[in-house]
Amino acid sequence: MESFRKVIKGWLGKILLVLFLTPLALVGIEGYFSSGQSKDAVKSVNGQDITQKELDSLTDTFKKQYLSYVNGDETLLNQNFIKNKAMDTLIARTLLLQQAEKLGISLSDTQIEQMIAQQPSFQANGKFSEQLYSNYLQSVGMTSPALIANLRQDHALKMLTATFTDYTLVSQLDIRQIAALQAEQRTLHLASIQLDEYKPAVKVSAKEIADYYAKHKNSFKQAESVDVDYVELTPANIAPASTQVTDAELQQAYAQFVETQKKEAKVSVKHILITADTRSDAEAKKLAADVSAKIKAGLSFAQAAAQYSDDPASKNAGGQVAAYDKGVFGDSFDQAVSALKVGETSAPVKTQYGYHLIQAESAQLKLPSFETEKPRLMAELQKSKTANAFSDAVNSLNELVVGSDDLSVITQEVKGVQVQSVKGLTLSAQHPVLSDPAVKVKLFNEDVKSGDRNASGNIQLTNGNVVWVKVRNHVSAGVQTLAAATPAVKAKLIDQKAYEAAKAKIQTTLNEFKVQPASSVVAKNKIAFVDAGVFTRSEGRLKREIERAAFSLNTPKAGMWSVTTAALPGEMVVVAVSAVDKSAVDAIPAEQLQELTKLYQQLRGQQELDDYTQYLKAHAKLK
Repeated sequence: MESFRKVIKGWLGKILLVLFLTPLALVGIEGYFSSGQSKDAVKSVNGQDITQKELDSLTDTFKKQYLSYVNGDETLLNQNFIKNKAMDTLIARTLLLQQAEKLGISLSDTQIEQMIAQQPSFQANGKFSEQLYSNYLQSVGMTSPALIANLRQDHALKMLTATFTDYTLVSQLDIRQIAALQAEQRTLHLASIQLDEYKPAVKVSAKEIADYYAKHKNSFKQAESVDVDYVELTPANIAPASTQVTDAELQQAYAQFVETQKKEAKVSVKHILITADTRSDAEAKKLAADVSAKIKAGLSFAQAAAQYSDDPASKNAGGQVAAYDKGVFGDSFDQAVSALKVGETSAPVKTQYGYHLIQAESAQLKLPSFETEKPRLMAELQKSKTANAFSDAVNSLNELVVGSDDLSVITQEVKGVQVQSVKGLTLSAQHPVLSDPAVKVKLFNEDVKSGDRNASGNIQLTNGNVVWVKVRNHVSAGVQTLAAATPAVKAKLIDQKAYEAAKAKIQTTLNEFKVQPASSVVAKNKIAFVDAGVFTRSEGRLKREIERAAFSLNTPKAGMWSVTTAALPGEMVVVAVSAVDKSAVDAIPAEQLQELTKLYQQLRGQQELDDYTQYLKAHAKLK
């Protein structure tokens, strides 16, 4: 623990540190990285600002989560919804933090230090490792004071929200009732009556159509759509004049390969760090100069690092920086590394961490011979020639398309391709070419909405092919007009009236099931029931309409059936329940009941937390 305190309170506390503890569900991890001190406030919560940086950061986090659900297609995201969700989350987090502070919910510095020191990723042989910790620090994170403050906030939130989510009281009677509903088994009998024989007699008036449309307008919403022509071009459609590779081209490619390898070779860097954490800046500067003089006088760099360096990660490794990357220590450090000759030690270099003495040398580079690389270079050059030929052809065709505003010019120039058309394409439609995000950006934009019907320029697809598109017609999102909705309304009303007619025809039989034994009703009527079997709720074997009807019926008396009907497209299904077995709840294992209790408790706890947050919001000053 003492070694950890030295690390976190010393120079390492000034290096950026990523917050590795599990973040609270109320906020994405990016929420911890904004200082909250910027002037770009977008919302004030009881006088505490939420900044644009915080909102953008959390919005981006949510966007990445949603993108994983739509296979990375950003055109399918509702950007306003995501931004509003991020704002609501930040408001809720701010309110809960303010309430936690009022209630005095907090951890001490010592508790937080213990928590970090006990992280397995920072331990070696069961003990906190300064080297593992500092290696992790050098490329990511936040300052030590910010880390302490945010960990304190994080756990204050967790402790406050846990009072709702972890300690919600639930009734065992409620749990048993829920379990009984889920485990309940119903024996079903089904009969199908086709509606086609009733439809010819059905008449639907224009007034009925208009009245239904007026009452159910929201049922006739239409997504934005386009009618579009397109031409797709593949590299296979374009044959390059020649893919022959000369020896001179191979030699040039090998030379470029060697040059690239040299540029990308990692530099091996050693440093000795003298900080001002326990001394003044002048004292640190003087000590760095003294150490530099001792190295010039013969003291080895490794000995000097072990004796004087304040970097615990490298001092016992000859000063070796484990993974040097530009930017870790700042521009002045990087400039010194670039200027050093092999084996040369720099004069003291000042950075935000203190004063550095630096040694640098290029890593040993082993290059494969020309003959070894020749097959790979040959393949790459041939691929490049093919790609260049394709690119040249695309550029040439693009000029023709844009100049003529006509996709058919491509079919005249390239054999094997043709103009294809799609009607009613929506953003969510799955199409092998037009669903590419780069294409949808061209099909669904403000210019198209405003009437642009020009042929597009070439669009690069993710599979390497190229496509040109031309929108013929655009339909805005909204509610269909009565004229457009009339066919669907008419079909709906015909189905509905046919269903009512079919039900009226068997209503007497349905009534008989209420007062007579099922066997006698079935025997004297022509409704052909099929024994469907035994079902429980939500098992997925029944259509939703049938399941909803079956589990809405009362438990029948012995020898009787509870009966109702369900409407399906073109069909009426008579649904009968002959038996309800509720004893299955007694066979549910204790561990399943325990899991159900836990799930129900979590749902109730989340509801109560949401209610509490809404209460705080209702009494907050939001600007």
